[in-house]
Amino acid sequence: MREITAKELEDKLHARERLKIIDVREDEEVAAGKIPNAIHLPLDQISDRINELDKNEHYYIVCRSGGRSANACQYLHQLGHNVTNMVGGMLEWEGETE
Repeated sequence: MREITAKELEDKLHARERLKIIDVREDEEVAAGKIPNAIHLPLDQISDRINELDKNEHYYIVCRSGGRSANACQYLHQLGHNVTNMVGGMLEWEGETE
């Protein structure tokens, strides 16, 4: 599984790279703040909403600490999606949130 640190992802955002970030945390976790422009797609809804994801896009998957996002990456990768897990999750994120 491909991985990226929170700092590396933040650097990509600062470089204005066009990124697709999916936050798989629950509603109450996201309410406390998420990475700007991240798509909120709770882990338990991924299979129901899989048609919203484009296999031609690269997605960075984020959760609170990196565990749920790793599970999401494994599942999405098996379905042919191009994904990277942000290790350490939002606990490691020092960038801005919305």
